[in-house]
Amino acid sequence: QVQLVESGGGSVQAGGSLRLSCAASGYTGRPVCMGWFRQAPGKEREGVAIIDSDDNAVYADSVKGRFTISQDKANNTLYLQMNSLKPEDTAMYYCAADYRPSFTVGVADILSFAYTGKGTQVTVS
Repeated sequence: QVQLVESGGGSVQAGGSLRLSCAASGYTGRPVCMGWFRQAPGKEREGVAIIDSDDNAVYADSVKGRFTISQDKANNTLYLQMNSLKPEDTAMYYCAADYRPSFTVGVADILSFAYTGKGTQVTVS
């Protein structure tokens, strides 16, 4: 069973930075595509970023130029470096993964991934 455990969330002031991590375990195959989505109170889930097995990445327009997704495939760990944070970035951030070679439509693909972590809260004031 695939397990995803997020960490690194917290409270920061606008303009600050945070780095989220997602430790994955239980993979039984390849390739694996991973990414992040978020959900703010009262709002729908929003895809943030996806990275595929070849390190190709796609981002939501709202985070382009501020967030960077990366992965350490040897250790099955996913990262999201978030810079220049804004209050509108406040949300629960979730890591997700699926057995697929890459994204097809775009960052919204993350919402159909099979495996999801429990999330880590990011609050920007």
